[in-house]
Amino acid sequence: MSNKKNTLDQDLIRQLALLLDETNLTEIELERDDFRVRVARQMTIEAPVTTAAPAAPAAPAAAPAATSAEAEAHPGEVPSPMVGTAYRSPEPGARPFVEVGDTVAVGDTLMIVEAMKTMNQIPSPRAGRVAAVLVEDGQPVEFGEPLVILE
Repeated sequence: MSNKKNTLDQDLIRQLALLLDETNLTEIELERDDFRVRVARQMTIEAPVTTAAPAAPAAPAAAPAATSAEAEAHPGEVPSPMVGTAYRSPEPGARPFVEVGDTVAVGDTLMIVEAMKTMNQIPSPRAGRVAAVLVEDGQPVEFGEPLVILE
C-alpha cells in the first residue's frame, strides 16, 4: 500500500508541475490531512539592456544592484521563504522591525512577507548584527530572494 501512495504522490507532483507551467505560477502548495507538498521553480527576470550613457544621478543607484548580487553568495543571507510582498514594519508609519546595525537574536522578526493576504513573520534564523536590508517596504519578493544579511 505504501508503494501505491508513492505512485499517487508522484502523479500529484507531476500534475502540480504541469499546472505551474500552464499558469506561469512560481509556486504551488497543497496540504491534505497529513500530506503536504510544495512545488516551486525559480524564475529568472532579465532587465532590458540600455545603450544610452547613464546620467550622473543614476550612478549611485547601481550600487544597490551590486550589493544584491553580492548578497546572493553571502553566507549570512536570510532568503524569502515564499513569493509575496515584503513589509519592513508591522504597520504603515511604524518603526521597521530591524535597521542596519541592529543586533538580533534567534527568532526575532526581521520583516513580514504577505502572501495570499496572510502576513507571515520572517524570523531571524541566527543571532547577529544586521549588515544589510536588501528590500524596500512594499517590495514584491520571489522565493529564495535575499531579504537581509546577518553577520
